Amino acid sequence: LTPSGLNYVDRLIEGFLYFKMAEGLSDSTLVNYKRAIELMVDRLNVQDFNTLISSDLTRHLVWLKTEYRPKRKGFDPKPLSGKTVRNHWVALKSFFRWLNLEINVPNLMDRVPPPKFDFPPITPLKESDIKALLQECKFKRKADTFRRRPFHMRRPTAVRDEAAILVLLDTGLRASEFCALNIGDLDLKTGRLGVKHGKEGGAKGGVGRAVFIGRKTRRAVWKYLSHREDAEFPESPLFVSTIYSRMTPNSLRHVIKSLANKAGIEKCYPHLFRHTFAITYLRSGGDVLTLQAILGHKSL
Repeated sequence: LTPSGLNYVDRLIEGFLYFKMAEGLSDSTLVNYKRAIELMVDRLNVQDFNTLISSDLTRHLVWLKTEYRPKRKGFDPKPLSGKTVRNHWVALKSFFRWLNLEINVPNLMDRVPPPKFDFPPITPLKESDIKALLQECKFKRKADTFRRRPFHMRRPTAVRDEAAILVLLDTGLRASEFCALNIGDLDLKTGRLGVKHGKEGGAKGGVGRAVFIGRKTRRAVWKYLSHREDAEFPESPLFVSTIYSRMTPNSLRHVIKSLANKAGIEKCYPHLFRHTFAITYLRSGGDVLTLQAILGHKSL
């Protein structure tokens, strides 16, 4: 063990992550890199990277694609998508390139071809889906009792969830950007939302920008904030959890998934609202260059 309590392999992983942090990678990307590398190290029981051969890494990627089932809280274990396996390959390729430069470990990933995958067709939410989601925001499932008529109880987060869905649909924000919003980032008079880049604002690639919400969404957000005691504090999160902490991408995903299950929508997740916004914008006559700026993409 090293003086810090980490073994040699762990120290190398730590050094690589510091290097990528200095390059300006986002926290979520660093977490994904760390997870991919540690999974490879654990499965192959790596004590010294010089003992590996390229076929070890190839077999590891095949295992990820065919056998590995990640545990996700609240979700059934499913195989990794082709895109996720490719992300693991990217993380390992970057790591071994760094090892080669720093301690002259052979860059084995040069001999491991990138996994091929097909992008699945993107099916945006239909108008009926959106109406169903907004309807499910309002009430819990019907309660059947023995001595009284069936009834619906109003969901305690009804106002928040309706406002959240409408903001996602109006702006095409990423989940990280949505959850990073503060009350001070919103101008309810104009509907302007300021999206900051980096760790503070969640935007990728250093691309901060302004997006706008419409009148109906502004009314929904105003109604939600009118129930909040901290609505006058600009630094307070725009959307909070049931325990009044900032919503996270994971908690947002759980809210959307729960509402979609009740509404009978098979596949629904926060990023689908971004796809829906983009496709609707283009179908409505919007141009791709403006869409690029709205979505915060570096390239067309």
